[in-house]
Amino acid sequence: MTSLDENIDPANTGKVVRVQTLIIGRLVVTFLLLVASWVWHSGTFRLTVDNFPEGLFLVFIISVGLTIVYFFLLRLSSSIVWQLRVQFVLDVLLTTWLVWRTGDLSSPYITLYIVIIAVGSFFLKPLATLLMAMFCSAMFVTMSGLVVAGILDSTGIEQPPGKFVQIVSFHVVAFLVVGLLSSRLSDRHSSGEELRETAKTLASLRLLHERIIESIRSGLITTDLDGTIFTFNAAAAEITGHQAADVTGENIAVIFGDIRGPIAMSVAAAEAGEQAPRFETELSTPEGFLVRVGYSIAHLYSREGEASGLIITFQDVTQIRSMEENVRRKDRLAAVGRVAAGLAHEIRNPLGAMRGAIQVLESSTAAGSSQAGLMDIILKESDRLNGIITNFLSYARPATAEFAEVDIREVLREAFMLLKHSPDVKENHELINATGDGPLILSGDASQLKQIFWNLSRNAILAMPNGGTLTVSIEQILNNRLRITFADTGCGMPPEQVERLFEPFSSSRTGGTGLGLSIVYQIVRDHNGTISVRSRENKGTTIVIDLPTDSRSLPALPKHESDPPNRHLNRFLNVQKEDEGSVDQ
Repeated sequence: MTSLDENIDPANTGKVVRVQTLIIGRLVVTFLLLVASWVWHSGTFRLTVDNFPEGLFLVFIISVGLTIVYFFLLRLSSSIVWQLRVQFVLDVLLTTWLVWRTGDLSSPYITLYIVIIAVGSFFLKPLATLLMAMFCSAMFVTMSGLVVAGILDSTGIEQPPGKFVQIVSFHVVAFLVVGLLSSRLSDRHSSGEELRETAKTLASLRLLHERIIESIRSGLITTDLDGTIFTFNAAAAEITGHQAADVTGENIAVIFGDIRGPIAMSVAAAEAGEQAPRFETELSTPEGFLVRVGYSIAHLYSREGEASGLIITFQDVTQIRSMEENVRRKDRLAAVGRVAAGLAHEIRNPLGAMRGAIQVLESSTAAGSSQAGLMDIILKESDRLNGIITNFLSYARPATAEFAEVDIREVLREAFMLLKHSPDVKENHELINATGDGPLILSGDASQLKQIFWNLSRNAILAMPNGGTLTVSIEQILNNRLRITFADTGCGMPPEQVERLFEPFSSSRTGGTGLGLSIVYQIVRDHNGTISVRSRENKGTTIVIDLPTDSRSLPALPKHESDPPNRHLNRFLNVQKEDEGSVDQ
């Protein structure tokens, strides 16, 4: 069986329920009146058939039939207003018939007219309520006139003309007064209904507005004219790292810094009818990372057309700028690399000849003389220059990796053993191997992995000229990967150094060539791994390498992922930083 309001518009569901309540309530009231009248006429609670109110019983029977009809019409038709009007008109007609059958002017049921008018105010508009009162008055006057004229038989006490006019006038005035008051009540009730509907509509619009804002993938912030934040969507929280609850009520400077200049430029462009300019800046997340964003500013306007605030939309362009920088870097390095590789080969030949000549001259020079000292310096510098060329050629044309099952802990232990006997390690240096015991198998090139560990460890030692602690740890992480961490307590790096950390020939505080970490990065990439850097000046540096346990089963990284990035968040790039950077050789 279908529900009564199946064919009714969902917006009218509440009205349908109210009409159903009215229909059932009318039947219940009629039944109660029937019982009360029976008790009244009997004069005792011992009811007898002789005192049964037949007229009211007939009204009750008619009400039962009408109730069925009303429910049937409610199922078929959605015109609730007209159904209500018809129901109240029939109520007035039935009440008029009941009043005539129960004593006309002396009937105790005249009061039902007032009840109908009062109840109608909850379902009808103010004008319809007043018209209902007038209809009740007209029906009562008509019934009374027909009784006086003898057209209808009188069932009550015969009244003299003066008394008749007095009774009719009194009731008509009462009906109209109740009608006026009920129309006011209906007006208030209608206003309350409209207010509730308006509130629901506003709530729905607000919810829709919030859902739209939250679904936008661009960061969106709205402020008042003083810059106080009052809207901060989910994308803004994701990009900036700040939660809406933490920044709502704060000044926009907490996120973007001083942007009074961009605001003025945006307002001027809007007044000139030009497109709003776009700006870029770096935001600092609560964790200390820097995020590059592109943003635009526009005014918010009230209904009166007055500027009431600002709306700032922005996007994270960190990855895009990283890719652009990588492309520029590769173009520069490709040109320089081709020339430098050729020069390196050309330099090695005369360098070897020079070294041989110096060695011949040294054999014929007296030991301890100034000439012998100068020749020794030349030999050492030629060896250093040869090492630089060797490193560069290793970077430009690295040897093909030979993958095999390697115990990564053993490789790291050997690198640490070599480092401990290095002249760079002093007594005030502490080396902590926190890699644990037992083999940890990795598919990789042992010699290249050892080169990674050696370069990173030596860089850490050089970053601690006054002593410090180097801690190395290994842990197993998800997706069959190993995480190797080098953490030192050295001098750390500024942001600009971290930015160019993995570029060849980048500047270094330790005086190296800048090829060490470039080679490290290339080896990590060849092993399908990632390397990230966190560093603060005077606070130390932490370098984290993630390597798959089986590099041979993984596809090579795309070029845009394998190139060393700069100043980017960890979730986008392989290289990350907090505020500052690291040391390279």
